[in-house]
Amino acid sequence: MVSNPVHGLPLLPGASFKDSTKTSFHRCQTLGYRNGYAVIQRPTFGIGGDRLQVNQLSQAELEELANKAPILTYGQPRQAPRTDFVPAHVAFDKKVLKFDAYFREDVPISTEEHYRIRQVNIYYYLEDDSMSIIEPIVENSGMPQGKLIKRQRLAKNDVGDHYHWKDLNRGINITIYGRTFRIVDCDRFTQVFLESQGIELNPPEKMVLDPYTELRKQPVRKYVTPSDFDQLKQFLTYDKQVLRFYAIWDDTDSMFGECRTYIIHYYLMDDTVEIREVHVRNDGRDPFPLLMNRQHMPKVLAENAKNFPQCVLEISDQEVLEWYTAKDFIVGKPLTILGRTFFIYDCDPFTRQYYKEKFGISDLPRIDVSKQEPPPVKQELPPYNGYGLVEDSAQNCFALIPKAPKKDVIKMLINDNKVLRYLAALESPIPEDKDRRFIFSYFLATDMISIFEPPVRNSGIIGGKYLGRTKVVKPLSTADNPVYYGPDDFFIGAVIDVFGHRFTILDIDEYVVKYMESNAAQYSPEALSSIQNHFRKQGAPGPELENKQAKEDASVQELEALIETIQKQLKDHSCKDNIRETFQVYDKEATGYVDKETFFKVVNQDVLS
Repeated sequence: MVSNPVHGLPLLPGASFKDSTKTSFHRCQTLGYRNGYAVIQRPTFGIGGDRLQVNQLSQAELEELANKAPILTYGQPRQAPRTDFVPAHVAFDKKVLKFDAYFREDVPISTEEHYRIRQVNIYYYLEDDSMSIIEPIVENSGMPQGKLIKRQRLAKNDVGDHYHWKDLNRGINITIYGRTFRIVDCDRFTQVFLESQGIELNPPEKMVLDPYTELRKQPVRKYVTPSDFDQLKQFLTYDKQVLRFYAIWDDTDSMFGECRTYIIHYYLMDDTVEIREVHVRNDGRDPFPLLMNRQHMPKVLAENAKNFPQCVLEISDQEVLEWYTAKDFIVGKPLTILGRTFFIYDCDPFTRQYYKEKFGISDLPRIDVSKQEPPPVKQELPPYNGYGLVEDSAQNCFALIPKAPKKDVIKMLINDNKVLRYLAALESPIPEDKDRRFIFSYFLATDMISIFEPPVRNSGIIGGKYLGRTKVVKPLSTADNPVYYGPDDFFIGAVIDVFGHRFTILDIDEYVVKYMESNAAQYSPEALSSIQNHFRKQGAPGPELENKQAKEDASVQELEALIETIQKQLKDHSCKDNIRETFQVYDKEATGYVDKETFFKVVNQDVLS
């Protein structure tokens, strides 16, 4: 008998007691983590918080438990799946650390600078621990720049160790091939990567600038000269400074005159004027660049010089009272030069800035001198001659070499090989044509119609193709705006006018019925009701065309009730044979049915008579 370890009593009913002072009955924690690994701990407390003995089992029981193999009870233990191995060149592909650095280079042969500061970028490639050093290229620096050290593993010391990303940080010096580089900063990706690896980065430093480069950025010393006017000062001050004006010469008042565009150059260095022609492509003129060579331009001549022939006059200061200066060239004002009146309508930005600083004129807007072109003449197409399609014939008026009209490719792809077929009869006063039947084929991809007449033996009429594939124009449409027959125009009882020949639709195939069911919105109520009546006469249920069935059934019931009432009244009437003959006159197709309007018309005539 096992005794109770607490009270010393056997574990029998009535001999064990519950300790009311115990409130916690959870099991002791046996699973823990140490250095990131799960470890199993032996329980020290039992359920209820009682401390467990170190060895509660006897030696024999421990040996018995040691001999039991868990494999026999639970089976072979499952091994944890191995994690996929990712090589370094895949894990760190296209991941590069970038550091901003500089190095100092001595300049022993220059008196203006003793050393240079050259800024470089150090790239560390994580996939293979290689490094490269690239110096940004500065235009006109006179030094070979670009890739200083190509990509390779760089030695750190004489022992053979190579630089690792753990050796790089901000604010340190690294020596590569005898040249010391100072790392001052890094980019955001580099900072995040090094901090994630547990490296404490130094604070960033300011990039050191080259003293000689900064010295050259300072403004050049200006020398003040006397303010007295002299030509040498004007030449040195305004050398290569030219005012550019855009002008026109309107000579349309004279015979064969035209409005031509010119460019007027005013050279500030010697107050000379040059007028250049503006040529456009295919203008029909010889490519002379200059209208007037560069020269001083007189503004006011002396009295004796006005009467002297100017073709042989040598203009000098004695013949000229006033020369043209820069203040005479103003945008928006006419200017007469050697007998030609030029109108200045615009200038370049340098000229505007010069007038603003020199004369205080800041408002020099561009003047629109372009003449409004007459409205384009509307192209009128010649009348349609009746051959081919209207769109195809119109292409001969648009281009010398006509092209085929553009087709709706999307519509052709969607409706490819979709053909609606109808059975039709020809309306003709000739008795032989009444029994002729034709098959209409409507191609949804191109909206074209073809007509085929099935050959009938011993009919005397050669069957076959009656009309090739083409678009058929409605009779009431004009040649300028043709309207072609569409699928909604074909229904039972519809009359189709094909180039002067009238055809009546008698029947349709099953594909047309399905097409009308799926596209009932395109058809009129008359077309839908014709299909219903056609199937009702044949004794077959009509197709369900949305809500048209209910409306048609209601109207048919009303008409049948009316007919039944009239039949009862005329059952014993003496003129019933005449009424039958009258209805047969209106029933031209001998179908035994007439529409509602014809019925009321016949009844009213008989009643009045």
